[in-house]
Amino acid sequence: MEGGCTCGAIRYRLQDRPMFVHACHCSWCQRETGSAFALNAIIERDRLEVTGPVEMVRLPSASGQGQEIARCPTCRVAVFSHYAGAGRAAAFVRVGTLDHPETCPPDVHIFTSTRLPWVAPDPRVPEFEGYYSLRDLWPPASQERRQAMKARFTG
Repeated sequence: MEGGCTCGAIRYRLQDRPMFVHACHCSWCQRETGSAFALNAIIERDRLEVTGPVEMVRLPSASGQGQEIARCPTCRVAVFSHYAGAGRAAAFVRVGTLDHPETCPPDVHIFTSTRLPWVAPDPRVPEFEGYYSLRDLWPPASQERRQAMKARFTG
C-alpha cells in the first residue's frame, strides 16, 4: 500500500497491512480533518517508509495529551499522526492519502456519541460511543504485532 500528500513531495509505503483501522467520529477529529470523521490505519512506525520532507505539528487532543501530526510543509496535507498512547511507535496513517483508500475500510467506528446524524456506517462494522477494548476487537495477529512494536520501542 502506497500513498502521499497532494503535491507529491511526500510519498510513503506501508511495509505490511495495517494492524487495525479506526473511523473516529469525535468532534476533535471532525474539526481537525474538516470532515465527518477521521479514518486512520494503524501501523508500526518502523513499517512505514516515508520519503520527502515531513513537518511534525503538535496539536491538542480531547485526552489532554495532544497528538503529533506529520504534514507536508508544502501542501500542508496531514499524512499520519502519533497519539500519546503509542507515541512514535505507531503511525495512524490517514487512509484518504493512500493511492487506493478503498483497500482500507474501517474495522471499527469509535466515539459515535458525536457522530453526525447523517453518517450511516455499515451495520456490519462494530460501533462504540467511546473507545473500545483492544483485546476484545483486534485480531490475535494484530495484537501480537502491537506487543512486538511496544517491545521494540521501549526495549
